[in-house]
Amino acid sequence: MTSPEHTEHLVLPGVLTAEQAAETVAGILAVQREDGAIPWFRGHHLDPWDHTEAAMALDTAGEHDAAARAYEWLARHQNQDGSWYAAYHDGDPTQVTDHGRETNFCAYVAVGVWHHYLATGDDTFLDRMWPVVYAAVEFVLRLQQPGGQIGWKREPDGTPVTDALLTGSSSVHQALRCALAIAEEREEPQPDWELAVGALAHAIRHHPERFLDKNRYSMDWYYPVLGGAVTGAAAKERIESGWDDFVVPGLGVRCVLPNPWVTGGESCELALTLWAMGESDRALRILQSIGHLRAPGGLYWTGYVFEGNRAVWPEELTTWTAGSLLLAVAALGGDEATTAVFGGERLPRGLAPDCCPVA
Repeated sequence: MTSPEHTEHLVLPGVLTAEQAAETVAGILAVQREDGAIPWFRGHHLDPWDHTEAAMALDTAGEHDAAARAYEWLARHQNQDGSWYAAYHDGDPTQVTDHGRETNFCAYVAVGVWHHYLATGDDTFLDRMWPVVYAAVEFVLRLQQPGGQIGWKREPDGTPVTDALLTGSSSVHQALRCALAIAEEREEPQPDWELAVGALAHAIRHHPERFLDKNRYSMDWYYPVLGGAVTGAAAKERIESGWDDFVVPGLGVRCVLPNPWVTGGESCELALTLWAMGESDRALRILQSIGHLRAPGGLYWTGYVFEGNRAVWPEELTTWTAGSLLLAVAALGGDEATTAVFGGERLPRGLAPDCCPVA
């Protein structure tokens, strides 16, 4: 079990003590299966994106062997086309509950692999996972549309869904940059990927009409910034424009308007976004505001309804909520691997913001 001595770097005033951080890490480890799978919670499903998020959180606490097992699970169960299915019951690869293949779910392995490599310096791991990352990126880019946006999934029968989600495409943008960093580290340049990420960034920044309208969701508000496509003054303007709509002082961040429901995952991701913008003070306040979601045992409730019949809802303690909190705390605390992945350090140089504009 992780000890407080191993989590002293995850101490953040009003958010986590070393003992609380160790308890949260232990909570994620308790859910992880022997084969490396990390479902939302035992008896629920695993999806590849949240599985990877939890693995990254384990790396922030020095649980590198457990994180490596999570990536090995992905390597063993990758489909021949480079994808993974959207959901596996309790992380059991023989019990697929959603045969759709979502592009942002599949791309995120690149973020996790790059984060693990930066945390460990393990060249053998990077060599072993490179074919996995390569195949996943190729699967995703086969769904890129002429306007740069990424179609959000393939149906179970293989039919491509060409509609694009802004949140998903923004997450793919971050993943492609991490994949390019891996390629650069291995001295295997991928110019087609560079063109793809440039076109995707242009679409995210300048063509909202190319994405399904989901602006009621807070993720569509902050993910273009969190994924690194929108930066500088444009990022500041975007976050300020939605602040009063989505942020509930003292409680966290709404998931979707106008519902009176704050969620831990969105709150932690907004904190990461603010940190990446250089606004650590506001990021800290957001993380402090969700202490009410912490449960005995160190995990976190998914969300809280703050009007009417006020209640924790749904009554579930998810590994990915705890994982997002640990990643946000690690970034604010200066963890090298986490700051590099979410702050843009050690990502490819020379990718101009609008290197590949699409008319």
